[in-house]
Amino acid sequence: MSARADRPLDIAHDSGFVEVADRCWVARHRLADVNVGVVGGRDGLVLVDTHSSAATARVVLDQVRALGAGRVVGIVNTHAHWDHVLGTSTFVEAYDGPPVVAHEETTATLREHGQAMLAEVGKELDVTGTRVVVPDRPFSSVTSVDLGDRLVEVLHPGRGHTAGDAVVRVGDADLVLAGDLVEESGEQGGVPGFGDDCYPLEWPFTLDLLISMLGPDTVVVPGHGRPVDREFVTEQRGTIGHVAEMVRDLAGRGTRPQDMAAAAEWPYPVEALTHAFTRAFAHLPRGARALPLL
Repeated sequence: MSARADRPLDIAHDSGFVEVADRCWVARHRLADVNVGVVGGRDGLVLVDTHSSAATARVVLDQVRALGAGRVVGIVNTHAHWDHVLGTSTFVEAYDGPPVVAHEETTATLREHGQAMLAEVGKELDVTGTRVVVPDRPFSSVTSVDLGDRLVEVLHPGRGHTAGDAVVRVGDADLVLAGDLVEESGEQGGVPGFGDDCYPLEWPFTLDLLISMLGPDTVVVPGHGRPVDREFVTEQRGTIGHVAEMVRDLAGRGTRPQDMAAAAEWPYPVEALTHAFTRAFAHLPRGARALPLL
């Protein structure tokens, strides 16, 4: 991966915020290898994702305050998964209710399923004091947060990791925070998160739009792992697209989702693709599925 020497792209776990572009910081946390971003401007800070509970968010809050760069005046939830949103209430309370920006699908998911998600996470982690926050500034395609001397754009390039993926672009800093549309690390060792709410057939085209926003020196912050560049995102897009086309081909020849793992050589571990098989198969038009092979 290419990188400019003045951009520190290898961020140690739990080391606090590291500046990866002009007044743009990233903190990489060991739990879930999740990233939290901060974008600074004259009028304050935009926080991008909030970690996974009230307790973990309090650590992030201390790190934000240690920057000495201002107050949080806006929060972005890149999607509705627990490790990115369950710390939101800590910041809403600490900063007197800054607006929480998220795609309308993310907003609906948190409204309808947030409490169930919190209860499920509580079986494994300490979520004492954690409260689900439903975003109060939903958007459909694009919105922005004005920090006075810079505009922070929030865009929905399409469905992929979830139905409501949002990316944050800071044009003057040549930085994009991509959420889990791009993954460099995480629990699956760099495998994109094909969960039970993913859209494998649409994901490659969503990444095409994301790639169109990137220049040769753009720093891309994934939801998990180290910051990457356009070359990395392009390669990952190709591999995700390969998975989609293989599922499409196998379905057209009559292979059922439960038989796909053994029916081909896959670019990712098959245990990480279970939902990719079922979700992609379900999203195919009926005419693209043949009768099961005997």
